[in-house]
Amino acid sequence: MIEIRDKAECCGCNACGDICPKEAISFITDNEGFWYPTVDKDRCIDCGLCERVCPIVNSKQLKKNDFAEPICYVAENKNISVVFSSTSGGLFSALAEETYRNDGYVGGAVFNDDFSVKQIISNDHDDLYRIRGSKYIQSNFEGFYTEVEKLVKNGEQVLVCGCPCQMAALRAFLRKDYDNLIIVDYICAGIGSPKVFHNYLKTFESRYGYPVVYARAKSKEFGWRKLTQEVILSNGKHIFETTQESVWTSHFNHDGLFHRPSCHDCKFRGMPRISDLTIGDFWGIERLKLEEIEDKDLGLSVVMVNSTKGKNYFEKIKKKINCQKVLLSDIVPGNKALYRNKQPGNTDRDSFYKDIETMTLHDAIKKYYAGSTIKHTIKRMIKFCLKFIYYFVKNTRLRPKPIWQFVKYNKISEIIKGNILYPTPYCIIHNEGIIRIQGTLILGAKKIPSSKAETRLWIEKNAIFETTGSVTIGYGTDIQVFKNAHFTFGGNSNINSAAIIICGDRIVLGNESRIGRGVIIRDNNGNHYLDIPGYKVSSPIITEDHIWYGEGATIMPGVKISQGAVISAKSVVVSNVPAHTIVSGNPAQVIQKDIRWKF
Repeated sequence: MIEIRDKAECCGCNACGDICPKEAISFITDNEGFWYPTVDKDRCIDCGLCERVCPIVNSKQLKKNDFAEPICYVAENKNISVVFSSTSGGLFSALAEETYRNDGYVGGAVFNDDFSVKQIISNDHDDLYRIRGSKYIQSNFEGFYTEVEKLVKNGEQVLVCGCPCQMAALRAFLRKDYDNLIIVDYICAGIGSPKVFHNYLKTFESRYGYPVVYARAKSKEFGWRKLTQEVILSNGKHIFETTQESVWTSHFNHDGLFHRPSCHDCKFRGMPRISDLTIGDFWGIERLKLEEIEDKDLGLSVVMVNSTKGKNYFEKIKKKINCQKVLLSDIVPGNKALYRNKQPGNTDRDSFYKDIETMTLHDAIKKYYAGSTIKHTIKRMIKFCLKFIYYFVKNTRLRPKPIWQFVKYNKISEIIKGNILYPTPYCIIHNEGIIRIQGTLILGAKKIPSSKAETRLWIEKNAIFETTGSVTIGYGTDIQVFKNAHFTFGGNSNINSAAIIICGDRIVLGNESRIGRGVIIRDNNGNHYLDIPGYKVSSPIITEDHIWYGEGATIMPGVKISQGAVISAKSVVVSNVPAHTIVSGNPAQVIQKDIRWKF
């Protein structure tokens, strides 16, 4: 009979519930959001099957495979759309496609409507979009093991993917290997608490006024390495939080506080693996010399072939992927979770989980990590000073004119806050209005430092020029903000070179703007008048976040460009641009919808 005396002895795999012939085992969720089995002793016949399928009880017998050390690869799916939609290089999709091609069944984790996670198995190809991608929280396997057993005994081709303890539980449940079953696990850093994750999602409603309707880990828009959490709100707004911005992602990776207790002493780390194939993110790939794959910062996968059956299956998908053989020793440095467990440190775990019932995750982290916050602040100050010196020397090149401009347009109080304008040589700044800098502004950035290309920033009386985060404006750019006008440039944005921005009324460029060479953005017609009813000399331009302006594009007065859009090179935009579309032409028209892109 299963009896949990120590929570570290249960991984929550649900296998004991599936195997019980009397349905005497149910699962109760504790104060951390994890479930544990409880036995109805009146129905239990003490058959011992629950203990026979427990992966932790039987870990030593289960931890075996054909290969003591796996055959290893770095790989990526050839379909870039699949890579964008995947957590790393899209290898699970390639494996699943092979099973679907043979009318087989694929099993994996999916989000429910309430963002709980369950394991499904299906032969419907449309389910692949829901299955691929990491969920990072405990998934419910109730009923999954019996369904897999039924399918493999009926001769169906089956491929399943789960964390190592769950796949070990499947091995124990089936009692024998099946030629028509491929088991895939992944390099697991730990199972996250659903309670903590749901608290994190609820913070978006309090911060933005709308509930979350979609969530995805490791969104690729800012690059694979940023570990960006994406959510979509009920009003259609996409929110992106990188590791540094996301309290969930940063602290999930920081220590084991969010992890299930059994993850602190995982029985399935190390070698040999219990699966046919192991997949994961190939962290540290930049240290290797890649001859057959390009690192595009969209995600590259580790593939570890652990069995003869896995080797044969992997050969079948090679035509759909790019891959290069590597050594196990190449994988380990960037994937310490292969061998190492995360520990929760000295945090009062019971109090933390009690507090997040009434506190936001942000407030709880501030409370329980105050000491580490102080240490982090000191490190951040040292890093800031070194970075400041580097950027000052690099951009001013210690020449008299940019040093004088630096002194003129910066205040010590703002420099301390990190709000700094770095002029480069050959910048002309004429200011009769107001300059507001939040974050860093590099004016006249050059790839060729000796270039004498002039960069101009002209601000007339009562005009406002402001940035709301770090911005880089490339050489040769001409920005003019006329009298009483207001120009705002969002953070984490840049201009390549030679752009022209003419603001006579109001221009708002959102965060993560990428402006190509020679782009023209103007909200006015230079005081030229036309005999047309309703004609206006100027009309505001408002653009949302994450917009890509192709080389030579022109944005005309009165235009609104919605989030995630791409403006093709040489296009002339005279009307509003919908979110997540590509527009092209003169006048620009929508040529593709529902697009994703990375800068």
